[in-house]
Amino acid sequence: MPSRSPAEKIRATLPKVPKVPVVSRRAQYSASTKRALVDEALKLFTDQGYAATSLDAIVTAARVTKGALYHHFTGKQAVFEAVFEQIEADASAQIRTALKKSKDPWDKALIGLRAFLQIVQDASYQRVVIQEGPAVLGYERFREQEERSSYGLVQEMVRLVLEDSAYDLSEDMLETFSRIFFGAMSAAGESVSTAANPKVAVAQVETAIAFILAGLRSLAESGVALPDPEDLLPDDEDDE
Repeated sequence: MPSRSPAEKIRATLPKVPKVPVVSRRAQYSASTKRALVDEALKLFTDQGYAATSLDAIVTAARVTKGALYHHFTGKQAVFEAVFEQIEADASAQIRTALKKSKDPWDKALIGLRAFLQIVQDASYQRVVIQEGPAVLGYERFREQEERSSYGLVQEMVRLVLEDSAYDLSEDMLETFSRIFFGAMSAAGESVSTAANPKVAVAQVETAIAFILAGLRSLAESGVALPDPEDLLPDDEDDE
């Protein structure tokens, strides 16, 4: 058996690098077309609203054919949903980035709240997510989309805060707290987006929720026990 050259011996000791799949030009073009459609639709839905935006306007702005649009989407509602998902994904990414500024769960909750209140002042978020999302997607689909993004963040923050408080809560109670805070955040977002003076509305919402969080933290640090939900159930009366 012939001996290997020094170069061959060196190559034999190197770790094998996995092959990176090559993306075809067609796939790249398809992805860029879809991105252009979503980007232009986002602008149109923000400026004109869903009802006033036509598919013709979207394909013209994106500089593609209507056939290209139908290659990616079944119609205008599907385009809207893609825009909705993109806005929510961007919002979640912004909040997650903000949350990295602190490791303290209580501080994280306030940081996340402030980041969210900044987001709900964005024109695209207000128009697409808050104002038109429920009507265009339908309530059930709207809630499904929210739970994939913003609800997950709220649930994560609530869990961290309650676990830091040393309360030993069941999963059902953690879910209950998350639902309540998520409802409060959703209502806060809507009130800010429709306020005559958003800056004042933001300050009012932050004051109210920060006060609630401070109260919860004070109770936890004081060792006040959380009432048992079972104690609130009415006693079963014996049949006479």
